[in-house]
Amino acid sequence: METMKKLARISLLLSALIVGVHAHAQDAAAGKAKAAMCMGCHSIPGYQASFPEVYKVPALAGQNAKYIVAALGEYAKGDRKHPTMRGIAQSLSEQDTKDLAAFFEQLGKGVQEGPIPDAATPPPAVAALMAKANCQTCHGANFSKPLTGTEPRLAGQHADYLYAALKAYQTSNSPVVGRSNAIMGGMVQGLSHDDLHAIADYLATLPTELHTVPESRFRFAH
Repeated sequence: METMKKLARISLLLSALIVGVHAHAQDAAAGKAKAAMCMGCHSIPGYQASFPEVYKVPALAGQNAKYIVAALGEYAKGDRKHPTMRGIAQSLSEQDTKDLAAFFEQLGKGVQEGPIPDAATPPPAVAALMAKANCQTCHGANFSKPLTGTEPRLAGQHADYLYAALKAYQTSNSPVVGRSNAIMGGMVQGLSHDDLHAIADYLATLPTELHTVPESRFRFAH
């Protein structure tokens, strides 16, 4: 009898652990149901933000889920300063964030036809800048295979967004703009705005896993 009780307790414990794991797993289907506020900007090709300057909102379909979770966390904490994104990020639970990240990561799958070719060799001046900033160490081969997954895929991202993001890392002490990240801050310090433009323009030309996937919210009766 005592053995049966022990087995029952172990069974209940295992069941609780399994339920806990499933409760905290990323759920792309759940993320799709939660993504309406995101899709209003990130599902419109060419849609532009206007703060702190005009640039295309980043393509999210195909981006690393771990990076999206990390980025939303930085917006929520204020390490990335953007009033709209901070408000959205602070409204999300930890599970919401994971689900949205899983949704956007899988949303890019199947959009690209055939294998993604290798990145083109950058012009010598750009190669020197990127070597100085040590970009590929974290962002990986072809700037699309990040080291830990918490870094973003950069290849093919919008040039104007990349430029605005890089410039933001040079501004870490403002209460309203900028991004606080010791590693990225160190990478971009000493680079001119022309340097940042050159890096962003090159990265934007690379073969990409990132996409803006349009989604119609309108249905017409026949």
